[in-house]
Amino acid sequence: IRARQMKLQDKDDPTKEHDIGQVGEITSIDPEIVNLLDSAQFIPVIAPIGVGKKGETYNINADLVAGKLAEVLKAEKLVLLTNTAGVLDKDGNLLTGLTPKRIDELVEEGTLSGGMLPKISSALDAARSGVKSVHIIDGRVDHALLLEILTEEGVGTMIRSK
Repeated sequence: IRARQMKLQDKDDPTKEHDIGQVGEITSIDPEIVNLLDSAQFIPVIAPIGVGKKGETYNINADLVAGKLAEVLKAEKLVLLTNTAGVLDKDGNLLTGLTPKRIDELVEEGTLSGGMLPKISSALDAARSGVKSVHIIDGRVDHALLLEILTEEGVGTMIRSK
């Protein structure tokens, strides 16, 4: 994972940027090692650490790394485990089938916020870049992955690319 340091734009003065430490944003991902491990039937565990031009290391949001990696690998599905039921509406009800257009509407109206935003951002980028479906599911539920993938109703939120 190649990265550069992330800067935080000042909310009062957009011409100012704040240094937030060793936090990074992805510039590129080389899938060669992951493809090699996959071809040898290994399941890689990837730390969301990026490397800068001078060898410096940056912590990157894991959801963003997962989404970008899904894009680069041309994955059919991306599954994000979380500690909520999935994407919820303003009344706390689970939203199951979403499209990028509907997600844009939910962000505009303020329904989606906080810790769900990086997941949604990652999901949208992946869906818009060729990943056919993104699943956001509750990792606290027994067998959540199997229930989401192998049943009609699933257990979380599925975002389709179209």
